[in-house]
Amino acid sequence: MYKYGVTFIGAQSDAYISVKKETFRTQTTLYLLSRIMKDTKNIYLKLIPVMLCFFAMGFVDLVGIASNYVKADLGVSDSQANIFPSLVFFWFLIFSVPTGMLMNKIGRKKTVLLSLLITFLSLLLPIFGNGYAIMLLSFSLLGIGNTLMQTSLNPLLSNIITSNKLASSLTFGQFVKAIASFLAPYIAMWGATQSIPTFGLSWRVLFPIYMTIAIAAILFLYITPITEEKMEGKASTFKECFALLGEPFILLSFLGIICHVGIDVGTNTTAPKILMERLNWELAEASFATSLYFIFRTVGSFLGVFILSKLSSKTFFGISALMITLAMVGLFFFDTQTPIYICIALIGFGNSNVFPIIFSQALLHMPHKKNEVSGLMIMGLFGGTIFPLIMGFASDAVGQLGAVSVMIVGAMYLIYYTSKIKLFNKNH
Repeated sequence: MYKYGVTFIGAQSDAYISVKKETFRTQTTLYLLSRIMKDTKNIYLKLIPVMLCFFAMGFVDLVGIASNYVKADLGVSDSQANIFPSLVFFWFLIFSVPTGMLMNKIGRKKTVLLSLLITFLSLLLPIFGNGYAIMLLSFSLLGIGNTLMQTSLNPLLSNIITSNKLASSLTFGQFVKAIASFLAPYIAMWGATQSIPTFGLSWRVLFPIYMTIAIAAILFLYITPITEEKMEGKASTFKECFALLGEPFILLSFLGIICHVGIDVGTNTTAPKILMERLNWELAEASFATSLYFIFRTVGSFLGVFILSKLSSKTFFGISALMITLAMVGLFFFDTQTPIYICIALIGFGNSNVFPIIFSQALLHMPHKKNEVSGLMIMGLFGGTIFPLIMGFASDAVGQLGAVSVMIVGAMYLIYYTSKIKLFNKNH
């Protein structure tokens, strides 16, 4: 009996062990799958507040429409009204590099939260009135907040997205940002025409609406855990940050950002003038050229997400740079409506993905200095001040052909930068 019992128990044990092994394999597989699904889910959950912050980043573009309303309300001159948009680019020059250093001390997420808080304050002030001093302070804070946000938000995204998806993710972020930029004029217009309840704010109802979104972004990002790489060694000094421009590829990327923003701002200001100069149009009719540019830039940002999943960043960048250059040459020669419109649309589409690709390339080139590199790249947005000044002198001398010539130089540089991306990727 004992013998048979032993035999029975032994057989039973073998079967039991076999079952346990299969159960363990199944449980392990399920556990790994669940972890993968959980991690994937977490990535997308973390992307939501970050993309909401990209939307808040677009609030800075309300300065364009707002400055026109302020001019009408206060009866100020063009030069006084133009101070408002100029302030935005000015703060990029002053605060970009310090923000990179700040991220080393407090982290990227806290820096983004600080930028949102400053943005919130900037949107709060106009609710209490639209005096010149109030609006000047409001737009200054908006520019400072946007500088901090652009410098910190892009590298924060790199803590969530893998390097091979960073460019497409930054492109999608720019698309989300463009939505906020698009909505601002329409919300202001609805408020001014009493199409929506304004509570006596008229066009300024734009500010509390965007302020509410800023609050949501602050709260959502605050409760979202994002792991950041720890800072090794002591934080970089100003001298060490600017010394990174001694790295050839970082310098080339910095100049690329300057050219990109210069073409962006330059096209917005020059396109209507070209139509007025060559077709004898009035400003109201020619201003559609600016809308056309933004339409195709937004479409390009959206499609760029999918294109970058199929093409390499360097290939797509080369196509975009060539598209911009050929369209600029077209603006130099064409003098009829349809070809000019096509050129403007191509410039908008081509320029839509230049910034995220350059930015991601720069970050990936020096991953151990992401914060400092981000500050330098965002400082390159000061190109929005440099290019229009040079274009202004050129157009005064020879008409809008001079302004287009300046932008052609910038576009040709982007083609040159493409070759450097290929060389960099090949060497690494």
